[in-house]
Amino acid sequence: QVQLVESGGGLVQTGGALRLSCAASGRTFSVYAMAWFRQVPGKKREFLGAIDRSGGSTHYGDSVKGRFSISRDNVKNAVYLQMNNLKIEDTAVYYCAARKWVATEETTYDAWGQGTQVTVSS
Repeated sequence: QVQLVESGGGLVQTGGALRLSCAASGRTFSVYAMAWFRQVPGKKREFLGAIDRSGGSTHYGDSVKGRFSISRDNVKNAVYLQMNNLKIEDTAVYYCAARKWVATEETTYDAWGQGTQVTVSS
């Protein structure tokens, strides 16, 4: 099982940018597709985007398409979420997740990080 640890969250003003990182350990990172989700209290986790094993293909949720981008470094065993033009409604806990193939449904993911808080203020 792969272990995941997110970092890079924090407080940012509207219109600003943040880059989240997710460090993986425990298993060969390159066998996993990776995804980012976010969650606000009282709601289910929202799919933000996913990247395939090689990093050659990405898929994004409609709410972040054009503002967020996912990349990975299979040498550093890390996946990243670049978030631009942040809005107040982007405030949430952000999670990375791993599974063998790209998917949008959270219940299909095998491993999760502990989450990192992102707060966007006006």
